[in-house]
Amino acid sequence: MAKQMSVIPFTGKLGPLIGYKRNGNYFLRSMPESVQQTAATRRASRRFGIASRKGAFIRKAFYGHLDIHCDGGHINRLNRVLIAAGDHHEAITGFRFNQHTGVDRFFTVAPRLFPNGVLNIPAQTIAGYKGIAALEVKVIATRIDFISRQVAGSETVTLIIDSDTTFQETNVSLDVPGEGSLVVVFQVRALYKDGPSGNRQYMAADIIAVAAPQVPKYAHKRTYPKRTKLLPKLTYTHAYPAVIQLE
Repeated sequence: MAKQMSVIPFTGKLGPLIGYKRNGNYFLRSMPESVQQTAATRRASRRFGIASRKGAFIRKAFYGHLDIHCDGGHINRLNRVLIAAGDHHEAITGFRFNQHTGVDRFFTVAPRLFPNGVLNIPAQTIAGYKGIAALEVKVIATRIDFISRQVAGSETVTLIIDSDTTFQETNVSLDVPGEGSLVVVFQVRALYKDGPSGNRQYMAADIIAVAAPQVPKYAHKRTYPKRTKLLPKLTYTHAYPAVIQLE
């Protein structure tokens, strides 16, 4: 591994070299002369490819709404989570776009997403920090279909919380129609009197909930076997003509 020192660094293949970026720095490595894959490595490569494409899709769905700087390793961290999760997308709950700070730094009682699509932020005392006048909370709800890789819609709600007051319980209705899972990101930025803080210790954006798509319930009418109509039992009486004997 060699560090790139050129004025214009690059990523990707260039002849026998591969350029790549890690933690804000550019490096070089040589391409292997041959690659021998076993069945296990092919499966691992396939899982990595699926996770990478899915991770890029998730990031693209939220990048346009985020107001914070993601850390340099968030792409690889998200890919690792997705590889372990497989098709269980709820496992990305708790992922931090900024690994240096989480929502729990500001909200000790975590928000909860109810099945009806209401995000409940419990009442609590917000931790105060020197110079911080208020907190900006931004809730980003996006409906994602992981199968077709389409975003059905997004909704954002922004709250400004005075750091000198006790936060009262708040419910945020997240109405995002469409098919797919509802993924909710909770973003927090500390605000100075002259604007938001650029310190990574005072900005957070976490995936706090992933609600799987609901299977529609159909009302099944209970059917009963048809009853056979019973006819009344008939009794037949045979009448024979009288026999008359002539003398």
